[in-house]
Amino acid sequence: MKAFAKIFSTGVLMCAAFSAAANDNFPNRPIKWVVPFTPGGAMDSMARAIGERLAQNLGQPVVIENRPGAGGTIGSALVAKSEPDGHTMMIVSIGHAVNPALYPKLSYDPVKSFEPVSLVAIVPNVLVVGPGVKANNVSELIATAKAQPGKLTYASAGNGTTIHLGAELFNAMAGVDIMHVPYKGSAPAMTDLLGRQVDMMFDSVSSAKPHIDSGRLKALAVTTTKRSSVLPNVPTLNEAGLKGYELNGWYAVFVPAKTPRPVVDKLNAEIVKAIKHPDVAKRFSQLGAEPVGSTPEELAKYLGSEIPRWTEVIRSRNIKAD
Repeated sequence: MKAFAKIFSTGVLMCAAFSAAANDNFPNRPIKWVVPFTPGGAMDSMARAIGERLAQNLGQPVVIENRPGAGGTIGSALVAKSEPDGHTMMIVSIGHAVNPALYPKLSYDPVKSFEPVSLVAIVPNVLVVGPGVKANNVSELIATAKAQPGKLTYASAGNGTTIHLGAELFNAMAGVDIMHVPYKGSAPAMTDLLGRQVDMMFDSVSSAKPHIDSGRLKALAVTTTKRSSVLPNVPTLNEAGLKGYELNGWYAVFVPAKTPRPVVDKLNAEIVKAIKHPDVAKRFSQLGAEPVGSTPEELAKYLGSEIPRWTEVIRSRNIKAD
């Protein structure tokens, strides 16, 4: 027993020494930051803003690698198979919680294949109606939809997108039937909304704000439980009468499963620090994003609540991927 105890104790000390060494030596080469969508979008902009600060603070380049396709699953699969040493990480959106229900044959598990690092930001969407809709608030919109089932239409950026999910959640909670018109991206959807081809849309606050300010669109409510700093005078859907409605367009950072905890903690500390930097905060504000920064445990808990929530919405509304 004494011999066993000695061996066990030696093993514990060796593991502790290895973890400390991993932390002290990290990073020892450039960090690859996978963005599973095309350049230029909100996710890409956030990664680049944070990555610039990380590179300065960690003393190694942070290389953004865009791997778009299949709703973000191609990039996520790449990271899931990468070496778990902290030199490969990814930023994902709410799609990370949605994809298991949309793509039942994923090559990775959204929870087990990754280690959570930090929740980065929350981006509200806003319910806007076009020039042809007379409703001035959510209650009037619901009344109009109930009086004319299937007549009103909403645009989305495609099946399974946040914009689509937000509208289907609205349909379900309000007990209305507003017809879905999917587009290949939010830009053409917005064009047709302004052109009166469709009646309403759940768009990001930063994208919709210029049209709201010009008076071409009416903002009825935002989708988060707190008002947006970009549109402080616009109520939440909860405030507007649809009690319990919540849709957060969120962004978070993950690394491959089995990445040493000291490395995860170091990345977490540096990412949270970067989010608070004035230059990063300014960029987030331009994107309509509310900066967060969390512990790995808080992100794990949040993801654990989001997956079953959106799985239920997708299955009950029979939503399919494009």
